[in-house]
Amino acid sequence: MAFYDMSLEELRSYQPPRDEPSDFDAFWQATLAEAREFPLNPLFAPVDYGLSTVETLDVTFNGYGGQPIKGWLLLPRHRPGPLPCVVEYIGYGGGRGFPIDWLLWSSAGYVHLVMDTRGQGSAWLKGDTPDPEPEGSNPHHPGFMTRGILRPQTYYYRRVFTDAVRALETAQAHPAVDAGRIAVTGGSQGGGIALAVSGLAPDVRAVMPNVPFLCHYRRASEITDAHPYQELARYLVIHRDKIDTIFANLAYFDGVNFAVRARCKALFSVALMDEICPPSTVFAAYNAFSGPKDIRVWRYNHHEGGQSYQSIEQIGFLARAWE
Repeated sequence: MAFYDMSLEELRSYQPPRDEPSDFDAFWQATLAEAREFPLNPLFAPVDYGLSTVETLDVTFNGYGGQPIKGWLLLPRHRPGPLPCVVEYIGYGGGRGFPIDWLLWSSAGYVHLVMDTRGQGSAWLKGDTPDPEPEGSNPHHPGFMTRGILRPQTYYYRRVFTDAVRALETAQAHPAVDAGRIAVTGGSQGGGIALAVSGLAPDVRAVMPNVPFLCHYRRASEITDAHPYQELARYLVIHRDKIDTIFANLAYFDGVNFAVRARCKALFSVALMDEICPPSTVFAAYNAFSGPKDIRVWRYNHHEGGQSYQSIEQIGFLARAWE
């Protein structure tokens, strides 16, 4: 797809009105307090994948509703003491895969926790965490975007974002981690999850959302036909009477509303030909972000964004972020 959104000059100043529920903070405070009523119970089981420079641990912790969530913890084998940690969240449809899929951050000298995404992991990388939906759901369009969407309390991403905060707490619980130096990151859905955590967890020192999904939902659903935002549009084709309800509920999960609450350092990325996460939706979150921030713009790229170029930028950014 060629350039189809605003010009870069317009994007840099794009600040749409925020549709924020009056009880946004109370909703998330109550959600996290309910999750913390269950013990975190982090378990770290050594596993051998033949890696000579990286120690790999199979992680289980209790997330939303006390339900077990899987992950990986990768540590440099030679470490002088507690290290900074990068907590990573995964793109839409993917799961935690294998430790050999996640070697960047341990190779750069960090502890690295990868959180499995509940219910996903059968589209491009395998997952190991089910999603029991304890409160039940509603008829939904195939995928995850409209599961439980008729009430904020039952929406799928309420569970995922809660899991993500508990994953951060799991990383802090490991003795190899310097709990005061934790960054969160991810691409696409993972970037949207990382952005949510940066607004919910004041302990985060840095956030690196790559081409983040789950931002400025209404505009996304109106200017792109691409999956997964298409799930929202297709749902509303059938449920014509639910448009206002759906977007009011999604405001509790909009990256723009989390961004305005974040105070940590941030490095975003955006791709100007991205048909999956339109550039204006990324800039809506970036421009609302309240902490020190920078963004890398990949002018001719689609949803793949900067890939290795962005990873190089992130390594340099994190080396400075702890100062």
